[in-house]
Amino acid sequence: METKKIVDMLTADSVSILTQKFMKDDGEIVQVGKNHRKGYVNSGSGRAELQEKEPAEVVEAVLAIWGDTPTVQDICTTEGGETSC
Repeated sequence: METKKIVDMLTADSVSILTQKFMKDDGEIVQVGKNHRKGYVNSGSGRAELQEKEPAEVVEAVLAIWGDTPTVQDICTTEGGETSC
């Protein structure tokens, strides 16, 4: 089985990663399952999640466009005395 990751809808503030799985069936390559998309925001937490969940070549391609500085501020919430962003 082969998995393809496509950087799609890349802007300065966000990106969508399209994941598709393929296999060979009787010499023909066919898609297995449906397309899957995962979006990431150009924030500190979005960048961390991108680096954690996507392969290095995808991360490098996105960060080449995003640069070194996040463009979206993380939204922090407080629940039960604990703050998370």
